[in-house]
Amino acid sequence: MTPTEAWAILREGNDRFVRGEPTHPHQDAARRNELEAGQQPRTVILGCSDSRVAPEILFDQGLGDVFIIRTAGHVLDPGVIGTIEYGTEVLGATLLMVLGHTSCGAVAATAGTLASGEQPPGYIGAVVDRIIPSVAQITRDGAGLPAKVDPDVLRTAHVRHTVAALSRYSTALHQGVSDGRLSIIGAEYDLADGKVTLVDVQGDVDEQPQA
Repeated sequence: MTPTEAWAILREGNDRFVRGEPTHPHQDAARRNELEAGQQPRTVILGCSDSRVAPEILFDQGLGDVFIIRTAGHVLDPGVIGTIEYGTEVLGATLLMVLGHTSCGAVAATAGTLASGEQPPGYIGAVVDRIIPSVAQITRDGAGLPAKVDPDVLRTAHVRHTVAALSRYSTALHQGVSDGRLSIIGAEYDLADGKVTLVDVQGDVDEQPQA
């Protein structure tokens, strides 16, 4: 399956979800039995841990369709990247999606830290530390960090920064895009209307991202 075909399936599933007409595919006993011997997901999704953003539901997918990794603010670490590489290099997924969403608490915490200078308690600060570099995406020259950042602007910048970072950090992912067997896309989910919008593309996907 090509990345464009994989994205089309997700887009059509999201359209059903938005209309309130999900078909709940691949969720029966026959599918469960079919997958006992192995899995071949079409898409890897790196999304946020937010309980309101469950990819299988908002894309109307079923068992074995999507390989999902979720962290607060879809932040990266070596284990996350290794898990993504497993999904693309071993399981053969041709599409990798970074999925952000409106009203993201991790993004809001990062914007708050920039405005106040106060770090969140405990290891929540480690999540913020991994989002702050995305602020450089907002500035033209990348020099210095602004004292105040609009969370909505930061959210999109963070999705795009994560897409770029995956290809930059991972030789396997970079090679997959170069070879044309993998595409990496960034998308955003709107909690209000349920729609997923494409905001960034690396590779061959037959749709233009939103400006």
